[in-house]
Amino acid sequence: MGFKGSEASQFSTPLLSTGEDGIDSHGNEKNEASSMPFTLVFTAISATIGSYVFGYALGYSSPAQYGIVHDLHLSVAEYSTFGSILTIGAIVGATLSGRIADYMGRRLAMGLSEVFCILGSVMIAFSKVVWWLYIGRMLIGCGVGIISYVVPVYIAEITPKNLRGAFTEGHLLMTCCGLSLTYLIGAFLNWRILAVIGTVPCIVQLLTLPFIPDSPRWLAKVGRMKESESALQRLRGKHADIYQEATEIREYTEALQQHAEAGSIIVLFESQYLKTLTIGVGLMILQQFAGISGILFYTNSIFISAGFSDSIGTIAVGVFKVSFSTLGVLLMDKCGRRPLLMVSATGACVGSFLTAISFSLKDLQEWKAISPIIALVGVLLYMGLFSLGLSGIPSIIMSEIFPINVKGTAGSLVILVNWTCSLIVAYTFNFLMSWSAPGTFFLFSGICGITVVFVTKLVPETKGRTLEEIQASLNGTYVK
Repeated sequence: MGFKGSEASQFSTPLLSTGEDGIDSHGNEKNEASSMPFTLVFTAISATIGSYVFGYALGYSSPAQYGIVHDLHLSVAEYSTFGSILTIGAIVGATLSGRIADYMGRRLAMGLSEVFCILGSVMIAFSKVVWWLYIGRMLIGCGVGIISYVVPVYIAEITPKNLRGAFTEGHLLMTCCGLSLTYLIGAFLNWRILAVIGTVPCIVQLLTLPFIPDSPRWLAKVGRMKESESALQRLRGKHADIYQEATEIREYTEALQQHAEAGSIIVLFESQYLKTLTIGVGLMILQQFAGISGILFYTNSIFISAGFSDSIGTIAVGVFKVSFSTLGVLLMDKCGRRPLLMVSATGACVGSFLTAISFSLKDLQEWKAISPIIALVGVLLYMGLFSLGLSGIPSIIMSEIFPINVKGTAGSLVILVNWTCSLIVAYTFNFLMSWSAPGTFFLFSGICGITVVFVTKLVPETKGRTLEEIQASLNGTYVK
């Protein structure tokens, strides 16, 4: 059987419950903020604490570079390995993330990720030899590999459609806060103390997880329908009418579970999933090859190479990232995913181009007083506009477009591709800069331009639609 005609249309019927779209039973629009249940807000905050840990892990290598290299006498190659080995661990975590989240549930998967991060941070804090650093960084990578999949998926599955974009973008905002605060305090703290501080948010999330519900959609997938409805009621509010949303989730999940082969990765390459897979994988490849991992990991060295103060530059980057990420949260459910993605990619393209120009001027010994300022403007424009959409929206779309029956397998594959590309960029960045700093940023600028075209041609708008509506529209005839 398949979702065709009238069967597919059941997933495009507007929901009328207050908890889903902010419209009461009489058809009157209600104030979204005032009707937002405490449980939903608390649950989203608890989940995004994991995103803070993600940001801390990404940002740690930049302010810690001088102290670690000095204290443990590391070569450039050894520190480059330390910086990039996070992505190797993340590849391992990403490979297992979907299976773990499907087997254990989203909530326990988040808890497991924090255990990895705590162990890794402690190993780095007490490292005396380079191998301790490597193992600790890899353990943190395993944790953030799981986080990068399970947090956006969990938030997308628990939030109503009119708030899903903003709440899921909160994943990026908290990541930016973790990264920016690590940049800021890392300028004043010893690298060992900075590593210990990284365990604090992990412990906070572990303490809050027992008090939040698991994903209603995951509970429905594993056949725990009563618990699914109970979790949905908690998330929508005690007096919210959840009947239509709960029915939609149950019927859609039951229909999908008729397909035993859905757990196999081979099924993702069948025609009914090919467009969805292309969108998910394509966005992740373009996001990483735009250079974000290299620029994040080695922000200090970029500013030093450009002749600008690394401490002032990294603090400014942190401020810009948080500011534009906050703006992205505010605009996500107003402007939509596609417009923000295109504006973000265009801005990152211009920022990379300006940074390339500044390094070209430096190589030519021209405009010596101005070229460092151009580099600062270019990097800030890149970081700010990248944070507006390109940094977080690919994960949001990944969490929205895959049906629950293949979400674990598809999500693992997409996040695996993302971290593999991140590894390539992070490891080769210093070598690319040694080859040609202007060429490196011209390359990133060109990839950002390609991203604009990709989004224009292939990426659908998912704003204001339930997950079931989105998935039925993309895979409406996928059931045999």
